[in-house]
Amino acid sequence: MGEESNARAASRGWQPIQLAVMCIVCLATGVVVGYLVRGSAPAPVQTASAKVATASSPSSSPQAMGESAGQSQAQQTPQQMPTLDDMRRMADTKAAPLLAKLKSDPKNAQLQNQVGLIYKNAHQFKAAAGYFEGSLQYDPKNIGVRADYASCLYYTGDVDGALAQLEKSLTYDPKHAGTLMNIGIIRLQGKNDVDGAVAAWEKLLQYHPEFPQKEKDHVQHMIAQAKQAQMKTAKTVGEGPKG
Repeated sequence: MGEESNARAASRGWQPIQLAVMCIVCLATGVVVGYLVRGSAPAPVQTASAKVATASSPSSSPQAMGESAGQSQAQQTPQQMPTLDDMRRMADTKAAPLLAKLKSDPKNAQLQNQVGLIYKNAHQFKAAAGYFEGSLQYDPKNIGVRADYASCLYYTGDVDGALAQLEKSLTYDPKHAGTLMNIGIIRLQGKNDVDGAVAAWEKLLQYHPEFPQKEKDHVQHMIAQAKQAQMKTAKTVGEGPKG
């Protein structure tokens, strides 16, 4: 995908089918980390989480058969997953050409975003947040970039900062589906704020009646689960210790 296509993708909101996938994941796992709705286009970088060691079947070609003997030892040794330091070095290498361009064009919001995505995909959330913040300095209304910035803040433990960024996005587009989804997820998982989460998700359904019934059902299921968990907690607290 070229730079122009990436820019267009970065400016688009999430579609109902993507929200449906998000809901399914949240319901299946019960956790939020790693599952926030993404904002801008993915960077062309292979993340460490995708580098899963697999046993490859030897090819029947003569060349492969000739090479198999020399490679047999390597095939018997499982590939180790990269460490965070490895991922940082991979990101540094991938980002180097873009960083070189930024030196001569520091106000280029798209370049800042592309570098941020590289570091985010490498789980270097603090570094990524700095570049997303820089991108927003020159393109403040880009809701996709702000969603990625918010997620990085959340992953580094700044829950309030993440929510502040998402609320800022709503000042530009009060009905943005991905933003409302993320606000609900972070309020529930990061603040234990069931009422706030439910309110965000109910707004999502109110503002987007065009969602197919399947997507609506998933969001409604999340709302029901959140309320049910709240009732169980209230009941446990009300019963008090048994002596």
